Order: sequence, then structure tokens, then C-alpha cells
Amino acid sequence: MPGPEVQWIDSDATLARLVARLTSEPSYGLDTEFLSEHTYWPRLCLVQLSWSGGIALVDPFTCDVRALAELLHSPAMMITHAGASDLPILDRTVGARPAGLFDTQLAAGFVGLGSPSLASLVSVLLGVRLDKSEQLADWSARPIKDSLRSYAAADVVHLHPLTVELDHRLTELGREKWAAIECEVLRSSPPKVNDPDTAWWKVKGASSMRGEKAKVAQALAAWRERRAQQQDAPTRHVLSDFAIVAAANRPPRTAQELFALRGVNRIASGTANEIVAAVEAGRAMDDGALRRPLRFDDVADLDAAVSLLVAWVAQLASAERIDRQLLATRDDVKALVHGRPSRLDDGWRKTVAGEGLHRLLEGDAVIRLTDGGRHLRLEGDGLT
Repeated sequence: MPGPEVQWIDSDATLARLVARLTSEPSYGLDTEFLSEHTYWPRLCLVQLSWSGGIALVDPFTCDVRALAELLHSPAMMITHAGASDLPILDRTVGARPAGLFDTQLAAGFVGLGSPSLASLVSVLLGVRLDKSEQLADWSARPIKDSLRSYAAADVVHLHPLTVELDHRLTELGREKWAAIECEVLRSSPPKVNDPDTAWWKVKGASSMRGEKAKVAQALAAWRERRAQQQDAPTRHVLSDFAIVAAANRPPRTAQELFALRGVNRIASGTANEIVAAVEAGRAMDDGALRRPLRFDDVADLDAAVSLLVAWVAQLASAERIDRQLLATRDDVKALVHGRPSRLDDGWRKTVAGEGLHRLLEGDAVIRLTDGGRHLRLEGDGLT
């Protein structure tokens, strides 16, 4: 059977007509293709939309995609897969997020399917094999060849049937509300913003620095982050990590001293002067202005307990057919053990694992090894 019609949307007028049509739909599938290798901000190259009657590929190079805000604000449910990568793109290019969201990858985590790729999920649930040979294509190239259009359409054409199958499985397990909660957390989470003053935490070789060296590293990394944002260029193209570490260890006072450092590429004299100024600002920085990663006074003696509880949670996740990372990360368990706020303190996570963990920590339950040490069993009053 032939697939649904695929429309190529390359004008504001055709996009407006599409939006008007889709706002009356109960749901729509959405995916994006973008490139981020050569820019600071990911560059949107294509928006794929699907609905009960067809598929549309929207060219953001010829259309003002801000028109999609009307669709996102409509009551229609947006269906996506691994939407954590698409939502920031919509934030920046459209200026809106969907009013409702169903993420098929998140939902899969509640029905024993882990955190699958779209191709894997489509194969398991629908018996369809997706061709991923164009996965590393240059989506900025125009015109887009037919094989790429077919590839892009395949990323959204299966979202609705996947949703039907996942809804059925979620209902059988009584986990529709859990999936809805996590989809809403994803939908409503504020966009991640890179703080220039903490950018030095990610500079290889800088995190262990102290005193003046740390201040210079912070000032240089902050200058690089802001310049990269202004130029829409990768930070590594502005100044390398190696150069930041070299300048922090041997702070240059002149452009000539800067150019003598290893790792400093050829840069304009004006830029070199800015870098030297950033170094001087770092050296003059007050101690209170130095931003260090938040560290906790955790007791090392509890590390063994954390490892044991992480193992029990992993076994529990497998038994309950919930993706392990979705239920709890090691950091979630560690926070609970050390009395800090944890995702395991509330909601469905508390019901599944948090209550048991608290009983263990309070001495009201114990973990026993069973089956020759192959399994961990939680035992206590009222537990089976």
C-alpha cells in the first residue's frame, strides 16, 4: 500500500494553510533535523510533521517557522520521540513549546522496552524496519534529495501507530498516569542555559585548579562562551581548552606573551587584547566571585551502602519492567541515602522504590542475598 502523501512546505503561505489544518487535529507528530557541528546554537534544517491524513516537511530556510507557534499553543497533542533534543530547538526557532506532549521513548521506558531508538521501537512494536543509512546526512544542503525526504518522513509517519500501541500497553500495566507525568516534566522543564561563569567547569584540566589559576580559567572560559554565543560558533573555534589551561598556568600580560603559549592559534590582534584583558580580570577577581561546582559533604563510609541500594533498584526496575535510569540514577539513590532531596521522595518513584529505600535506611527492612547471591530480596514487616 502506498504511504501517506508527503507535502514539501517552502513558503509562508503554504505553512499558514498547514498550521490552520493541523490546529483542528487531536494530535500531530513532530521531529526536527538540525546541525550543530559548526555553530554554537544548533541550526534547524527541517521540521517534519505528521497527522492522520499525511506528512509535511517544512523548510525553515524558506519559511518563517515562528508560524508553528499557533500549532504548538493549540490543544492538539504533540507526539515525538526523544523530545529532549527537539524542545530546545523549538524554544529558540519558534519561541514556543507544545501545550501537550507524548514522548514515545519515555513511554517505552514504562512498558519494559528500555530507552530505545526510534528504529528499534518501530521494529519491536510495528515490525517495520527503518532505513537509517542517511543518519549522518548534511541536512543544510539544498535541494534535499528524494532519499532524504523519504528518510525524514519515516521519522514521523510511525509516531501515531506507536502511540496507540504504547497507550494499550501502558493501560494494561496501569501506568498511563506515570508516563503522562514524565512527559509533562519533559515538556515543562526550563530550557538549559549555559552560564558563562561556570563554563570553566567543563574545561579539561581546569577543574582541579585553585587560587589565581582558577580565577583566570573562569574569566577566560566565560569570555570564550560569550564570544561563541555572539559569533554563533563552537567554543573550540574561539579558543581551545588547551589554550585556557596554558593561560591559567602562565597568565600572559601582553599579546606577545599570549601568542607564545602552546595551543593559541592565530587570532586577530583585537581578539588577543580581549583575551589578555580577560586574564587580567581573572587575576583581579575577588575570591567570592569564583564559582565552584557544588560539592556535598558526603560520608565515604556510605559508598558501599549506595552501591548495594543501586543494585537493588536496578533489579527492581528490571522486575517491574521500568527503564532503570527512568526509575532512578545513582545520583538519585545517593541523594536519598545522604538525606538530600531526591526524585525518589515523591510520586510514582516513591511508590515503586523510594518507600522501600527509606524503610531500609530507617532499619525497618533488610536486603538478603538469594539464589546463591544472584538476587537481592527486600524483607521486613508487611513485605512479601
